[in-house]
Amino acid sequence: MGSTALRTINWRSAIIAIMVTVVLAILIYLGSAGLTYFDSALIGYATASLFAVLGITYRFVNWLDHPPTRRYWLRGWQLFLSWRTFRRYMTLVPRAWMTDLALQDFIWPRGVDRWIMHFTIFWGVILSSLITFPLVFGWLHFELVGQNDYQLFITTFPVLTFPLGTIFAFSLFHALDFTAVLVIVGAYIALWRRWRDRAVIAGQEFGFDFVPLLLLLAIALTGLLLTASQLWWEGQFYWFIALSHEAVVILAILYIPFGKFWHVLERPASVGIKLYRTVAGALGMARCPRCGREFEPILFVQDLKNTLRELDQNYTMTPDGAWLQDYCPECKRVLRNSTYFERVEQGFL
Repeated sequence: MGSTALRTINWRSAIIAIMVTVVLAILIYLGSAGLTYFDSALIGYATASLFAVLGITYRFVNWLDHPPTRRYWLRGWQLFLSWRTFRRYMTLVPRAWMTDLALQDFIWPRGVDRWIMHFTIFWGVILSSLITFPLVFGWLHFELVGQNDYQLFITTFPVLTFPLGTIFAFSLFHALDFTAVLVIVGAYIALWRRWRDRAVIAGQEFGFDFVPLLLLLAIALTGLLLTASQLWWEGQFYWFIALSHEAVVILAILYIPFGKFWHVLERPASVGIKLYRTVAGALGMARCPRCGREFEPILFVQDLKNTLRELDQNYTMTPDGAWLQDYCPECKRVLRNSTYFERVEQGFL
């Protein structure tokens, strides 16, 4: 049993994952000035992050090892790094990052409530991560300067000094509370849809659909309770809430490589897909040999056929070497049906 499990491991992916995890550990050590600014109370978060990076990298490299993914990933980078592409489509990638990721506008046609849900969860999680992980790794810390000022450091470099008792100071120290509210709004809408929308109910799974939302809600609520304990409850229940918060955060971090959070890491690839389709379309469109209509970029059809060859799948249809993929979707269906009926008719003769 053990030897079978070892044989199923992709050792190339495992080695790369270990190397990336070691690099992160070194960066944590260096970025915290030899652990000088590393808070030992946060060691659970840091350890979970290292294990999550190990799993994320392993799965990501495995994903790129699939022939279709690898081919389009490399093609996307080839087009992105091309000077000709950059010159002609200089603003395409920044616009795609803004519209597809920052604004999440691909969700808007599906409904305003779904857009609000995606937008708030996306930015709540992203902003929380941008604050939390640098703090956990010791890359970000604050020091008191005199009696009334705080200084923000990135590793060992001071970047900002600000007075206490100001709106800016309050907003900075409570930034995670604001992001928690965003997460709660988005997670509530998502849970409401999963309880009320029959189309959603029919296809949902508890582990895949409900667990991530419950984890996000638990993280946000316990985080807000920490602030409530500090500001209004004179520290009551603080340690219990802190331990609960740490437990759900660690669980969520470790869940990233295995659940629905994973698609957040794949989503940026959509920018590469947009670049690929735009550039490939400008290079020329393939014409269906049966009806003469344009249907897909020539580059896409060529890449698709090369990927199928790599997977040992041959769809050659005619002596002149035409593939099924050379035909438009409508003609593919006609050809399949014609072949089917010919064979059925032969069976009756």
